[in-house]
Amino acid sequence: MKNEFDLSGRVAVVTGASSGLGADAAIAYARYGADVALLARRVDKLGKVASEIEAMGRQALPLACDVIDEAQIKAAVEQVIKHFGKIDILLNNAGIAIRGTVEQLTVEDWDRAMNTNLRGMFLMAKYVVPHMRERKYGRIVNMASVNAVIADKNEMLARHVYNASKAGVRGLTLGMAASYGEDNITVNSIGPGLFESEMTQNTLFANEQFMRFYNAINPMSRPGKRGELNGTIIYFSSDASSYVTGQHIIVDGGTAIV
Repeated sequence: MKNEFDLSGRVAVVTGASSGLGADAAIAYARYGADVALLARRVDKLGKVASEIEAMGRQALPLACDVIDEAQIKAAVEQVIKHFGKIDILLNNAGIAIRGTVEQLTVEDWDRAMNTNLRGMFLMAKYVVPHMRERKYGRIVNMASVNAVIADKNEMLARHVYNASKAGVRGLTLGMAASYGEDNITVNSIGPGLFESEMTQNTLFANEQFMRFYNAINPMSRPGKRGELNGTIIYFSSDASSYVTGQHIIVDGGTAIV
């Protein structure tokens, strides 16, 4: 019986692959049989991830790439295609979270977050989609956030540019899904809630008062654990979701429902 989740023979590109959810996803892709191109600004931190992937008998290609730099993105995509011959899966994961209300944010804060979280996904797609259209196959997964659909009154969590950029990811996902379905390219997004990562461990997770608050309002009374996002990523990246496009799955322990 065919395993619809099997990624053997597939090539996945992961942005923001040096740590956290991106690194976990890259290793999950290899576990399901894919070879993986690892893109991140800090290429020196990709070695550990690449070693884990290669230990599973899969290929890893670490590449330095800042998603706000169009030239670096174009060059990285060309290198991946030259090395592997194709790109089947794109996980647009690179992102940053800047705290602050519209009164507190600087224009530089706004531009940096928008350029990383939204413009970077546009640029990755700009150079990957033509290749996928030519091959009539593609799976694109855009990492949004639960904060694409909910906001926080709590001052500690007010992140207006993060809300705006991640809501933009949803809009971009919808537009791409509508345009490229006939090319057998699916485009979906994921909305993680709070997960421990390099971005959160020294801020939110280090704040005992906040963690008590978060656990009290979360129906599962805890943040997400490492690996708990991978099932959704693999689903959207595999043929198990071949007739699913333009959709958004929130993985947040139920925070968005209360």
